[in-house]
Amino acid sequence: MMNNDYSRRRFLQQAMLASAALATPGFLMARGMAAPRKIGANEKVNLAVIGIGNRGGEIIRELYKTGLCNIVALCDVDMGAPHTLEIMKMFPDVPRFQDFRKMFDKMGKQIDAVSVGVPDFAHFPITMMAIGLGIHVYVEKPMARTFQEVELMMKAAAKNPKVVTQMGNQGHSEANYFQFKAWTEAGIIKDVTNITAHMNSPRRWHGWDTNIKSFPKAEPKPDTLDWDVWQMQTKGHEYNKDFVNGQWRCWFDFGMGALGDWGAHILDTAHQFLDLGLPTEVNPVKLTGHNNFFYPTSTTLSFKFPERRQMPAVEIMWYDGVDNLPPIPAGYGVSGLDPNIPPPSTGAIKPAKLNPGKIIYSKDLTFKGGSHASTLSIIPEEKAKAMAGKLPEVQKTPSNHYANFLLACKGQEKARSSFDIAGPLSQVFCLGVLAQWTGRKIEFDREKKIITNDKKANQLLVGPPPRKGWEQYYKV
Repeated sequence: MMNNDYSRRRFLQQAMLASAALATPGFLMARGMAAPRKIGANEKVNLAVIGIGNRGGEIIRELYKTGLCNIVALCDVDMGAPHTLEIMKMFPDVPRFQDFRKMFDKMGKQIDAVSVGVPDFAHFPITMMAIGLGIHVYVEKPMARTFQEVELMMKAAAKNPKVVTQMGNQGHSEANYFQFKAWTEAGIIKDVTNITAHMNSPRRWHGWDTNIKSFPKAEPKPDTLDWDVWQMQTKGHEYNKDFVNGQWRCWFDFGMGALGDWGAHILDTAHQFLDLGLPTEVNPVKLTGHNNFFYPTSTTLSFKFPERRQMPAVEIMWYDGVDNLPPIPAGYGVSGLDPNIPPPSTGAIKPAKLNPGKIIYSKDLTFKGGSHASTLSIIPEEKAKAMAGKLPEVQKTPSNHYANFLLACKGQEKARSSFDIAGPLSQVFCLGVLAQWTGRKIEFDREKKIITNDKKANQLLVGPPPRKGWEQYYKV
């Protein structure tokens, strides 16, 4: 058991070591935060984009398609690589940078907002610098890789409340969001005790040798890539192709596996509208192919949440990976693949026995649903027919997730996945990842935000100290 004085405060103190005189571009957090520029009703948002290939490129296209923004800067550590060329061609006259710090240092006053479409571990320093500069932030899910980084991002956003923050779980602005909200408020979804969440599509690391004893050997890096900046605040690794271009998601050091990738698309509405908060226990029920370097071939996790107000305790069972389908209730019917679900980074989803989604068990009703914008259905079909006349009217989506962010920057809407909402959800996944990594049950104190039964896991809430030159982002 952990000593009582080995508290969250001590961990935060260790991680917030900030140099008093760092000369890196834009060291702002300790100087006080700037306020965002007021954007006129007829003005467009001046948007800088960080990460312009792969998923980052998709985000840029969606934000630009709204007609609500001007693209004023492009930033990518691998500028000129094949996957960045399409966005470069779309915006040939826009200034380009490989280091976000230099971009902010040179153009910070010309930037209203920034999109962050980079690996999980790299979200944190970019977001912290942007908030300090008074720049609105759209950051991909999950918010960050470690529990404490998410905590500090929430604190920074609370300290500069005029900055709009949005996590990129795009279904949180579409049909599933408004249906779940309406059904919860009308008492259709109530007294939930169990949720099954599942994502069993092939992942990049499936088939890798789980008897791995070390990280892959160093390889020559591409001439286009600034490998030092790519690593951000993390402890150094030598370049290998299996660390970049989506492969980072496979490794505990860089990504958050299937849970971090898909959890926010499956569990976001249940987490918000059932007011789940943080769990008291996370138990790794099954970890096939567990090792110290990359994610298991299949994982089953149990998350336990306590009673909240008049709501009963809830257990979420998460299933991912190979040969790891959850039990299916009677009357479930066909698992149809919603054509609106975006494909994973490994390619199109292939229709399976059970497509990505969730089963929600309440005292009187059972619901099934997919991910992202997919709406819920009551099962079995006979029960759905009996309930049809009792279901409330669901508000139509006023704007998609990208437009919602930009309109929030203009003061015309409220961001639906702001850090106060998305932060605790992301921290749930951080705790799940720690259970996967350590292979041990986690007992968690929701008030003190510490792990009480495992000293090593508690240290991993913070992770190793940032490498030299990156300490300043940990000061709020």
